[in-house]
Amino acid sequence: MSVNKVKVIANYLPQYHTIPENDKWWGEGFTDWIAVKATERAYEGHNQPRVPLNENYYSLDCADSIRWQASLAREHGIYGFGIYHYWFSSNQQLLQKPAELLLQNKDIDINFMFIWDNLTWKRTWSKLSRGLDWAPNYDKSTEDLENVDSGILAELVYGTEDDWKKHYNYLLPFFKDERYIKKDNRPVFSIFQPRNDIETLKKMTKYWNELAKKDGFDGIYFLSKDSVWPERLEGKMKYAPFAPTSWSIFMEYKIKEFFAKKKKRIGFYDYDKCWKNILTDAKKAPRDTYLCGFVRYDDSPRRGNKARIILNESPEKFGEYMKKLMIISKKQNKEFVFLMAWNEWGEGAYLEPDTVDGNSYLEILKKVICRALWWERVLLMLFLNSHHQGFIIHLIKLGIF
Repeated sequence: MSVNKVKVIANYLPQYHTIPENDKWWGEGFTDWIAVKATERAYEGHNQPRVPLNENYYSLDCADSIRWQASLAREHGIYGFGIYHYWFSSNQQLLQKPAELLLQNKDIDINFMFIWDNLTWKRTWSKLSRGLDWAPNYDKSTEDLENVDSGILAELVYGTEDDWKKHYNYLLPFFKDERYIKKDNRPVFSIFQPRNDIETLKKMTKYWNELAKKDGFDGIYFLSKDSVWPERLEGKMKYAPFAPTSWSIFMEYKIKEFFAKKKKRIGFYDYDKCWKNILTDAKKAPRDTYLCGFVRYDDSPRRGNKARIILNESPEKFGEYMKKLMIISKKQNKEFVFLMAWNEWGEGAYLEPDTVDGNSYLEILKKVICRALWWERVLLMLFLNSHHQGFIIHLIKLGIF
């Protein structure tokens, strides 16, 4: 009997250290913390601005900050981080410092993989209006910033085979690290937006597979974001809470978002309904599609009066829904479950402790994961006793364990 252990991978945002590009685009000293601190309450009882416990506004250009995150994550049962990877071209990579520090410091005990956010960065992605409300340090009087303000900040350019090789060679030391998450001797690498020139991506991933085999791997296990659109690579990963694969749920969200934008007001959603949509979607997921849950959501730090806010969340609800998601994943014999997110403070999607809930979300997740591991051990012991094998197999088929 092979007991399927479901491993939780929390998405990880590296934008908590200063870089020259952000200084230029948004003002000197900008990190995501600037947006988080500047958030205003949109209504009575609105939990904003969110404040990290003990006002721990860490900087991820310090290995000790990453070491603290890793220790906290592992203590609460999290298997690894899915680190967002921002490679725009052979000439431009951003926010790579935390991953590089992780690579250099082998004592940091956390597994990890990359999620390549393969999109062009534009100033219009946020609520920012000429930089004044979202990034208060932004100086619009600077001529160079005026030029940048009207267009592209960092352009995605896949390039030629030579560029693909440079990208692969950058990733290779990470792939070789014992902590890098692998599946059957294949580093797991997610390309977030498969619709962004799928034909080039197919050629590039084929080339990377050839290179990886020469370097002692059995290839690379490529994932891409699951959605209602048909474009895909080898496997898929769902992305919660607003990327369903059901057209009915997709249209429900899009219609709600359309009217919220038209009336220039916040879009409110219900926590229970969002999670029930996720679970409904999950039950229909193919074998090669990994499931994803979310902690909570409020992106008003980034989008202001155009925000999407999910109401009525609680640690207890989160724990109950994560338990159900992990049961579905186990029944589908899937090794990983993704979670949005470890530290997306700008979207209100984070497990890290804050001044309102403390460690509650982490503690409830730990209970869910530990309970699952306990039952796995019980099942294994019972299965080793031949008298119980038929009964245990029946329970597994029912999805009880």
